[in-house]
Amino acid sequence: MPRFDECDWGFPQADDWPDDDVVAVGADLEPSTLLYAYSHGMFPMHLDRMKNRLGWWSPLRRGVIPVDGLRVTRSMRRSDRRFTVSFDTAFSEVMHRCSDMRTDGNWITEAFVRAYGRLHGMGHASSVEVRNDAGDLVGGLYGVRIDRFFAGESMFHRETDASKVALMHLVGRLRDEGVVLLDTQWRTEHLASLGCIEVPRDEYLGLLARALD
Repeated sequence: MPRFDECDWGFPQADDWPDDDVVAVGADLEPSTLLYAYSHGMFPMHLDRMKNRLGWWSPLRRGVIPVDGLRVTRSMRRSDRRFTVSFDTAFSEVMHRCSDMRTDGNWITEAFVRAYGRLHGMGHASSVEVRNDAGDLVGGLYGVRIDRFFAGESMFHRETDASKVALMHLVGRLRDEGVVLLDTQWRTEHLASLGCIEVPRDEYLGLLARALD
């Protein structure tokens, strides 16, 4: 599958990006814009929700989980037996739950839910749902999928290890399907405990190009 090289906005090329995590401002959340951005190493987050200004981010230090390097603990395996895991059965609900659980500046607005829902309908976004014995949605994650590349966007949990179980099942499926790049945007201490590493932006763009080749 080729990279998505056309959209309605004149994004700067990587050689012209500033030495900053934010490389562009403006544009929209149309499918063509999002697919162009992700396939060129960018993702959107609001800079100022009150003014509705979109920033397009490409962190200087990018978080990546090696598909063969996820750290699976005994606790995660035990928890896995308590849950039922599915894919793409409640995409919008997972996004709303991720939005509800965020405390670090919520950028998952209704506009984002609608935009990524359109990508989901096109087959370029996916969710993982984790339910308890009562059938309640207690964990999950969602992200963007282009060929052998998956960009994890956000995850949530309402019961212990539920988001980790979602990630464990996602990585298993991605490995089976030949995905070679799992992007987490940034490396956090939580993600680092699961095997996430940091790579420089130039190296990340090389990994992305190979994943989309």
